Amino acid sequence: MYEYELHHIRSADLIREAEHERMVREAIRVRRAARRSTRGAAEAESHTSRLRRLRHPRAA
Repeated sequence: MYEYELHHIRSADLIREAEHERMVREAIRVRRAARRSTRGAAEAESHTSRLRRLRHPRAA
């Protein structure tokens, strides 16, 4: 019986952890979407043709 209860506790813990990770991913997705929409508006107003920086530094 003790192992059965431990199984249910662990299962509930995994379910809570998965729900938390889903909420974090959703928050990140919303932030990225908001950033993209504001960046699109800012780029439309920009008058410079400055290139974006490279994501990775150049190899030596």
